[in-house]
Amino acid sequence: MVTYAFVRRYPHITRGAMILDVAIPGIDGWDEIKGDAVLWHIPFMQVPEIPERLVIGRQGELFAYFYNFAKFAPEDIAHYLEAYATPEQLHAAFEMYRAFPANGQFNATQDGRNDVPVFVGSGERSFFAKIVPKIAKGLRTHGFIQVESGLIPGGVHFLIEDQPETVAELIERYASRYSDRSR
Repeated sequence: MVTYAFVRRYPHITRGAMILDVAIPGIDGWDEIKGDAVLWHIPFMQVPEIPERLVIGRQGELFAYFYNFAKFAPEDIAHYLEAYATPEQLHAAFEMYRAFPANGQFNATQDGRNDVPVFVGSGERSFFAKIVPKIAKGLRTHGFIQVESGLIPGGVHFLIEDQPETVAELIERYASRYSDRSR
């Protein structure tokens, strides 16, 4: 989502971009994820104040649900627990989810031509795999000229933790194709 906003806002300094394993509010594919039981956490985290009251002090219990979707090392788990340890840090994370409706309204209005090459993909076993073609189509509908898509073999949702070498190879292969773009 951040990648999309950056490419939309700063195409003149962007050589290429990858959007991995996420739908983008306001772009085709977003409506398919809303209300799906697999993604229960999105509407939960959007409710004002309640998630903070229920989760503060229990971050480990909430995060444990997500650790089942990838190969998280114990040190990674410790890092994430520390990153969201305080009420302020946790609140900031929930606020990102609460911004989705406004992001969607804004993104839906953006349809100017954008020549930045974009790769959109997901893990082949991810919930998002089924909507990658729709997201790619949505990007084209919203003015992106160079859109490619694909699936990361063996990947689920947390691709960096799950398939770090494959993702690094994909980035290297994709980036090298556009290394001569003057940006």
